[in-house]
Amino acid sequence: MGMSLGALIFSIGVLFFHQPVWSWHLILASFVCGLAWAFGQITQIESFHIIGVSAAMPISTGMQLIGVTLFGIFYFHEWTSTMDYVYGISALIVIILGVFFTAYREKGDNSSKQGAMQRGLFVLVLSTIGQVTYNVIPRMADLNGWDVLFPQGIGMAIGAMAFSFFFDKKPELFSKKSFQNIAAGAAFAIGNIGILLSNKVNGVAVGFTLSQMNVIVNTLGGLIFLKESRTSKELKLTIGGLILVAAGGILIGLTK
Repeated sequence: MGMSLGALIFSIGVLFFHQPVWSWHLILASFVCGLAWAFGQITQIESFHIIGVSAAMPISTGMQLIGVTLFGIFYFHEWTSTMDYVYGISALIVIILGVFFTAYREKGDNSSKQGAMQRGLFVLVLSTIGQVTYNVIPRMADLNGWDVLFPQGIGMAIGAMAFSFFFDKKPELFSKKSFQNIAAGAAFAIGNIGILLSNKVNGVAVGFTLSQMNVIVNTLGGLIFLKESRTSKELKLTIGGLILVAAGGILIGLTK
């Protein structure tokens, strides 16, 4: 809840410097975009609890990259040359391999851990649907990134509150932790406007992909600071997977 409040507060601040050209088209599309973000974010956080940040983030990023890129290819027709397809398809293959490596668990792990991974993957599929929807709606509706922020922020806040009750029967919506996350929400909002503007200029296949290279920091942070455990083999494959995901992102960037 704190992140959505931070994003909403930031969007209110933007209104003092930028006045959108209001229309029902802008309001509804941006609001739905915010709801999609809230659903994707909450289900992603739920996956953190199930399989951990260092496992969930690379998988989530890989799924989102593939989903958004496919929209870029088939809906927005952003790849126009043979080399675009060569680089792009190669990138998707590399990313899928990277995701597979980061998700790998040794067979010696107990059944509860394997079951957790299956549950985590299911939740991440739901999260990907929300996150991909959030990323493509502004481009699909041909909206200006600055105009989107306020109605999107309202959708984020309302969606976060509603989905919190669904996933947690007694959510602590306005707890101390929620207020601590307001700063994180404001930081996200700054990154969000960057993604919106980049997607508008570069297309979603390139703009979104380049924004997702933070998966490397997130995954390493889970391993180093949150002390998430890996066997020696799993750790090597995780690092290798991250390198592949980053390489795939660079290849997709070459399609621009």
